[in-house]
Amino acid sequence: MSIVAEGIPRKLADPFDYGSGHINPDKAADPGLIYDINLRDIDAKCFLNLSSVCETPQLPVYDLNLPSMSIPDLKTKVRVSRTVTNVGPACSTYIAIVEHPPGVEMEVRSSKLVFDERTKRQNFTVTLTSIRRTQGVYSLGSLTWKDETHTVRIPVAVRTVIEDFYADVA
Repeated sequence: MSIVAEGIPRKLADPFDYGSGHINPDKAADPGLIYDINLRDIDAKCFLNLSSVCETPQLPVYDLNLPSMSIPDLKTKVRVSRTVTNVGPACSTYIAIVEHPPGVEMEVRSSKLVFDERTKRQNFTVTLTSIRRTQGVYSLGSLTWKDETHTVRIPVAVRTVIEDFYADVA
């Protein structure tokens, strides 16, 4: 049975409609990895377009260290950086499991994250490459980090574009 989104016009639901599901308190108390955002990366007035003068150059929104990736304008290729902090067992090894968004190739470097008593934080990059040229369609996938006990999944939403359109034509 298909899930239908509310609203008009009716359509089949996608992850933008049905969200991430129910919380599991036990797993939330022991997440394994976390994505800490550095508030220095955000000048809230600039980020929310409340100021015409920004003191520091703003990162692209997709480079904020969030536990999701959203690329609203992939033309050919973009590289996204993330940093994870291990809050689980000191000695842990996580392996990347990639679910490619349809029409988009995803490459993760490093695809293996090794933590020990001294190494608590690891950086990785994800390179997303458009392999199917479509205009304005979101494709959905995920990146999952898995160790012996934890599964840390983040959604990936990519909208491929061929040309920049500033207005939709109905």
